[in-house]
Amino acid sequence: MRKYLVMITGSLLAIGLQGCGEPSLEKIKTKIVKVETPHGEYTTVNKSSGAYGKYQIMPKTAKHYTRKLNIPHREWKKPENQDKIFTALLEDNINNLKKYGFKPDAFTVYGCHQQGATGFVCIMTNKNLSNKAYMRLRRNLPKKYRNVNKNELRETWIEYWKNRMREV
Repeated sequence: MRKYLVMITGSLLAIGLQGCGEPSLEKIKTKIVKVETPHGEYTTVNKSSGAYGKYQIMPKTAKHYTRKLNIPHREWKKPENQDKIFTALLEDNINNLKKYGFKPDAFTVYGCHQQGATGFVCIMTNKNLSNKAYMRLRRNLPKKYRNVNKNELRETWIEYWKNRMREV
């Protein structure tokens, strides 16, 4: 039953993205995986952030979604559960993007995945950027861009990730 629910949810998300002038949900997922885990391995670990798996899900995010999806938390790292969690996370991110007036596309969906929906909205609207938000922006840029001054950091992050999501 859960398997079919995940398939139906994925189909509904794909339908919701149709007509956006951007790749399908599957193409967006593929782009995110290429950025997060170039080999698409379910056991990839980011030692600095603690993110895990094919989609680089943060443990705190996994905890939230295992509760939401009624998955035993100790089983969240199983490939099928990572897929379920990521699909639910994408659905929530797409709903948040629409709620705040952003068009779901590869850049905006990935931006929400990377920075969280609230963080992404703050970045895009240039509102309430805390020192922690600036730190996250720097951490999620290649080293050659991490030392730009604070006034240029937001725009640098936006341009880098817009271009990166077009390339993959």
